[in-house]
Amino acid sequence: MFREVVRLAKSSDADAVLLLVENRTDWKAIKDTADGVKIIVALESAEGVAEAVAAGMNSVFVEMSEMPVYDKISQTLLKAISEEQLAPGSRVAALYSGFEAGSLDSISIIDLDDHLGRLTVRDLQQLGTRVPLDTLQTVVNLALEIGREGREGKPVGTFFVVGDSARVRKMCHVTGFDPVKGYSRKERNLKSSRVREGIKEIAQMDGAIIVAADGTVEAAAQYVDASAADITLSKGLGARHWAAAAISRATKAVAVAVSESSGTVRIFQNGEVVLRIEPFRRPMKWKDYEHEPPGE
Repeated sequence: MFREVVRLAKSSDADAVLLLVENRTDWKAIKDTADGVKIIVALESAEGVAEAVAAGMNSVFVEMSEMPVYDKISQTLLKAISEEQLAPGSRVAALYSGFEAGSLDSISIIDLDDHLGRLTVRDLQQLGTRVPLDTLQTVVNLALEIGREGREGKPVGTFFVVGDSARVRKMCHVTGFDPVKGYSRKERNLKSSRVREGIKEIAQMDGAIIVAADGTVEAAAQYVDASAADITLSKGLGARHWAAAAISRATKAVAVAVSESSGTVRIFQNGEVVLRIEPFRRPMKWKDYEHEPPGE
């Protein structure tokens, strides 16, 4: 099966082979059979990752034993992208256990733009937030549009703070001019496409956009005054991401930050990045969570 997936990767111009294994294996044999194709191994144990890395393999650690197959692949691909082992638009040939646990019996060719552009609703449900799912989806989709499109051909970075808005507003103050002040709640609700387009325009302004649980934009251009002490983020993330992490730790809100440099959307909760989404060329299509029936 491994020889076959390598052959398929070459014939389909795949950028890498993704190998999802549940147990340790003979890494030397894998390398010898790879024939120059990049191999990325996903493992469920830190010890297994350490062994694979020591053997010279590209490896990612993903806790996925209880996930359906589709979710396993999605989370592995997201992790590989976040660790810069794959580019967002890559094509991979995947070898995994699709039918019987412990048996590598399935091969798929995956274009990341298509596969990761259809995240499941469970990716948001697992956050366990009090923010209604439809509001969170609306904000995430809007953030992805901003990250993908920018404004007038230029990249735009911004961030939203969703939920717990009364407490959030006590920890913020306007940077100079609040462009949504004076409008009725109906005129500030993100359920309206007209409002969403307006928010894209003001996203270019400095500061956070505060969104209530019902999707109403409570304030914009807000300076976040929350401590970022003891928060740890990846290198390269700027003040916007630190502020998003800080406000998500100080309140029960969820922060959604758009990177100006890459358009990447990061979702923060309790001071940490809990989900990272790449801005693919096509709009995201949220799938309802689908469970797999138990094996017979």
